[in-house]
Amino acid sequence: MDWLIGKKDESKKWIAQLSDPSKRAQAAQELIRLGPAAVDGLMEAVVGRDANLATMSAQMLVKLGTTAIPRLSELLASAHPETRQRVADILGETRLPGALPPLTQAARGQFFTVRARAASALAKIGDPQAVPALIELLGDKEPTVRQAAALAVGTFKDPRCLIRLSDVLLEDPQLEVRQAAAQGLAQSRLAQSVPYLLDAMDDSFWWYGREGAAKPLLDAILSFGAEAVLPLCEYLRHTEGNVRRQAAILLGQIGDVRAIEPLGMALYDVHIEVGEAAAQALAGYGESALEVFEEATRAVESPIRLHALTGLSRIQGDRALALIANLIHDSDRQVQRRAIQALGATGNPNALPILEPIAADRGDRELSMLAREAMSQLS
Repeated sequence: MDWLIGKKDESKKWIAQLSDPSKRAQAAQELIRLGPAAVDGLMEAVVGRDANLATMSAQMLVKLGTTAIPRLSELLASAHPETRQRVADILGETRLPGALPPLTQAARGQFFTVRARAASALAKIGDPQAVPALIELLGDKEPTVRQAAALAVGTFKDPRCLIRLSDVLLEDPQLEVRQAAAQGLAQSRLAQSVPYLLDAMDDSFWWYGREGAAKPLLDAILSFGAEAVLPLCEYLRHTEGNVRRQAAILLGQIGDVRAIEPLGMALYDVHIEVGEAAAQALAGYGESALEVFEEATRAVESPIRLHALTGLSRIQGDRALALIANLIHDSDRQVQRRAIQALGATGNPNALPILEPIAADRGDRELSMLAREAMSQLS
């Protein structure tokens, strides 16, 4: 490279002028005129300390397009690893087919940082010929490379990637790589991905001190929307309580009416957390879920009636209000308390006449106080 051996480079004066708004247009024209002769100087600026100039120089290299690719390809194969990473980024931004061969070669190169950047660049180019190389990178020894490959290969929406991505999702020892595999499967938009994602949700790998880290996995399932509804309904009968709870939450977020009946059954789950999740999910269906909740208010087990109150308190309308009011005199004290609180949570002013006599009854100071607190929410 000329900038390494000190040879005078005509492009440098024009590159320096990229930082001057009044001279930038002319400088860009001159650099385009120089074509391949400007590549080395622009790359020197790209890896330099001036961040603003580095950005503009990278943009200029992208604008040079096919004229820059031969020299950039040489640099991708021979320069310092940090420079190679930047070159890979630039080649990816060109979106040109001519960048495919050097990037594919770099994806199999010596330096893992370059392999990772090459994977991301290949995704930007979007040529299906890159898929085999990316699938190969899913087995790379370096987690950073596997992560980049998982994110990249999903963008091609190619069925060839499905099995290997699912293997990474279910077996990779690194959390970040599994997260990337989930995102890759979501990007693929292949409906066949849903069973693999649900298999991962069943994996205890995600649920012992890692629940927050499961968000990419759950988001991936959610992204399939209606295609995930029936499989998720099946998972409401899973043997693991936490899996059933997550299935209920996801079904509530999707909001497909086919889930109402299965979620209604989940209200009766032996795990309270599952029943509560089902109640919250059903609340999102509004009046469509009222029949399910009405039946639950008559359940023998008090936890089921409490679940019903959780959902009813989030549904607008006088019918929901009436169902809550029916539980004010429930045989279970906890249900009574929750019913009064639920009336306040509805935000429905029609609850005031129901609460007023309870608030005025000083014979039961606890319920009177709860009623007054609920009324304050409605005023």
